[in-house]
Amino acid sequence: MTNQNGNTAIVQYETDHGVVQLSPDIIRKYLVSGDPSKVTHQEVQMFLQLNKFQRLNPFLKESYLIKYSEKEPATMVVGKEVFTKRAAASELCGGWDAGIIVQTSKGKLEYREGTLKLPDDTLIGGWANVYRKDWSTPAKAAVMLDEYIRYNKSGEPMANWKKMPSTMIRKVALVQALREAFPEDLGGMVSMEEMPVDDTMLDSEPVKAEVIDVTPKEQKREPQDTKEEPKINPKQVKDMYAKAEGHNDIGKSVMAQFGYERAKEVLVKDYDKICEEIDRLVKERKEELAKEEQQEQDSKGTLTPEQEEELSKELEQDGLFD
Repeated sequence: MTNQNGNTAIVQYETDHGVVQLSPDIIRKYLVSGDPSKVTHQEVQMFLQLNKFQRLNPFLKESYLIKYSEKEPATMVVGKEVFTKRAAASELCGGWDAGIIVQTSKGKLEYREGTLKLPDDTLIGGWANVYRKDWSTPAKAAVMLDEYIRYNKSGEPMANWKKMPSTMIRKVALVQALREAFPEDLGGMVSMEEMPVDDTMLDSEPVKAEVIDVTPKEQKREPQDTKEEPKINPKQVKDMYAKAEGHNDIGKSVMAQFGYERAKEVLVKDYDKICEEIDRLVKERKEELAKEEQQEQDSKGTLTPEQEEELSKELEQDGLFD
């Protein structure tokens, strides 16, 4: 929902924490970390659309728009808690484990759960495994410390990277594994640990304004005694994923045709139709792949001159040329 025009145009959307309304003016006034005057109109609009599309609440510090200089583009990041909360809320989440990669004083490489690093150890990187109930193997991530440690203009590691590098690199690995395991919920979002951001400079206190119900009074009605249409259960969600046989693009495309972004939102009344369409498209995909495979085999089946000569000799011996 959008009201008014220009910089005061209000975009309203639902989040897990209530209704949020945003406008370019509101973003510049309340939500820019750094210098609001340096942020361009395009960057403000990109931040607005990111929050709307991902149902983020920037007033609760689920997302940040950061800019200190006109010489560099704005940075837009999401808090790690968004990744873990959304993954944990998924019916397909089977948990995760994460830790650090160290090289011991004896040169041995160890994957340790948590962030414990001994004085003689050298921190190499971080790792994480995220488990889905419908996958036989976890989504895995292993990242190098050298690729992600962030430095300030003086060449020193940024505050948190200097103070607790093990914790920071573990977060990077976990976020990457979570994003890979749940692309439908976390795709397109980047955590502050993955970007050149000094999070000690960011205000973590929620902004208590603008998280409101802006429905006009004349449009408000008393709650009606109506039952919400039933949604499919976790088993049906799993079965629907199974029908796609690993072709997740087909599953997402079919759900989108019926107006759904996530499988757990599918209504029972649409479930059979969606499954039938997934079956049809998967069958077509398999037939196309089989056809391509057959064509490839046929192309490989062409006889060389030496093979043709050998075959002719065999046929002559059998008397088929008499």
